[in-house]
Amino acid sequence: MKTALRKWGLPGPLFPGLVLMAFLHVSALFAADFLHPTTYLPGFADVEKQKAMFDDPRPYLEQYGPKHVLPADLYKNLTFDVEEMKKQWLDLVGIRAPEVIGKISPEIKPGKYTYDDLEKHPGLKTLMYEDLIKRIKPGGPPFAGSIPEFEIIPTRQYYWALPVSDLTKKNLNRARLDDRGYLVQNTWEGGYPFPRPEGKFRAQQIMYNFEKRYLGWGQNYHITGRAVSFNSSLRIDFRTVYSVRQIGLAGRCFMEPYGYFDESARKRGEEKALTLFWTEPRDLAGAVQTSITYLDAEKPDAIMVYIPSMRKPRKIAPRDTQDDPLGMGRIYDDTEGFWQKLTPNRYPYRYELLEEREYLVPAPTLDGAEYITSKGAEFRNIRLERRPLYVIRLTQLDPGYVYGQRILYIDQETFLLYHAENYDQKGRLYRTWDIHYSFFPQMGVFSWTGLFLVRDHINQRSTIDQPYNLPARWTRTDMEMDGFITAK
Repeated sequence: MKTALRKWGLPGPLFPGLVLMAFLHVSALFAADFLHPTTYLPGFADVEKQKAMFDDPRPYLEQYGPKHVLPADLYKNLTFDVEEMKKQWLDLVGIRAPEVIGKISPEIKPGKYTYDDLEKHPGLKTLMYEDLIKRIKPGGPPFAGSIPEFEIIPTRQYYWALPVSDLTKKNLNRARLDDRGYLVQNTWEGGYPFPRPEGKFRAQQIMYNFEKRYLGWGQNYHITGRAVSFNSSLRIDFRTVYSVRQIGLAGRCFMEPYGYFDESARKRGEEKALTLFWTEPRDLAGAVQTSITYLDAEKPDAIMVYIPSMRKPRKIAPRDTQDDPLGMGRIYDDTEGFWQKLTPNRYPYRYELLEEREYLVPAPTLDGAEYITSKGAEFRNIRLERRPLYVIRLTQLDPGYVYGQRILYIDQETFLLYHAENYDQKGRLYRTWDIHYSFFPQMGVFSWTGLFLVRDHINQRSTIDQPYNLPARWTRTDMEMDGFITAK
C-alpha cells in the first residue's frame, strides 16, 4: 500500500482513516485506468518484425522494450527511482555484487574473448561451471548453443522494484520453517521470505526465495514466444509459436489488487495461474495448457491440457509432470528451469549448499542484441558477467522420480536461477537449462525476454526459446481454457 501511495504522490505516514481513504482512491484510479492487455500487446508478427529468430543482431529492446510498447501511464506506474531501489534492496539482502566478486582469477578482466582464450587464459575455466566450458567453442553437432566468442562485462548491482522491497520489508522475519526445513503454511504473505539466508536450513531458505520469485512483474505477464528444437545433427525438426499468460494470485505488489488476487485465491490457497497456447505448428495449433499452483506444498497443481486431436480437455495427474508430451526435451517440472514444489512427502529432496562463489554467467540483457546463427546454431553477442552464486544440490529421495539429482546455480543478490543441471537416477547428466534474462533498470524487473537453452544430453536434442515478455493484468476469464478453445 505504501508503494501505491508513493506512486500517486501521497505521503506514507497518514492516520489509519486517511490511509484507507487514500488507498480506496488509488484503487478507484487503477480500476478506472485499467487497460486490458489485448489493447497494447503486440502479436507474433509484430515481434518478428523487430527481431528475427536467426541471424538478427539488432538490439531491438532499445526501440521495442516496455517503455516503447506499453501505454505511457502504465509504464510510468511501473517505474521507480533507481537509486532508491538500489538502496532498499541492498539494505534487505546485505550484498552488493560488484563489491564481492573479483577474488577468483582476478587476472581475467572485462573485455572480448574467444574459445581460443580458454587455453591462453586458464583463469577463464576457473570462473566457469563445467557445462559452460563445454559450450565455449564453434557451433556444430550434437548440440545447439555453442558460444565461440563472448564479452565479459563489469559486474552490475541488481535490485528489485520498490513494491518488492516494500513487501519484503513489511513481512521480514514472518516466514518460518518447520523442524524439517519446510515452509510453514500461511507464514509467507509476500515478498522474498528469507532475504539473508542463514542457519541450519540455509539451502532450503534459498530455494524458497527462488520459489517465491517476482520475475516478470510479479508473475503478471504475457509472452509472445517462438522455439526451435534440433536433433543431434543440428537439423531443426520442430518449430513452434506460443503465447503465455500468467497471473500472480498471492503476494501481489505490482498491480492492484494487492495481496491475494481475489477471495477465491485466498480461500483455495492459490499462488499463480498460467495458460499456455500454441499457434504453430499446424498439428499443434489450438493446443492449450492451463495450471493453477497452490501454496499448500502437498496439494498437486491443477493442470489441464487440450489438444485438438483429443477433442476434449484432459487432466494431468501428478506423476505425468515428468513426461515430455511435445518432444521438446523438457517436462512440466522443468518449467522456468525448476517448477517442483518443495515438499517432504511427494518426491522429496535432500538439500545441500555446495558452494558460495563467483561464476561467469550470461549477463541479463539490456538491449536484446543477443542472437542465434542459422549456421551452427551458435549464440552470438553474448555477454558474460561475474556473479556471486549459491550452488544448491537437490538429491531426490524417491527412486521413482525422473531425476536423481538437480544442481541449481542461484544468484546471491537477486535469487535468480541461471543454470540447472538435472541428472537421471543412474547419475548421468540428463537435461540442462541456461536462462538469459532481460533487465529493465527503471522498472527494477527481470523478465523472460532473452534466450533459453534446454539440452537433452542423453537423447542429444537441443531446444532454443526466444520469448518476448511484457507486463499484463489478466482477469480470471482471460485464463479460462474454454475461451481459447472457442477462439482457435
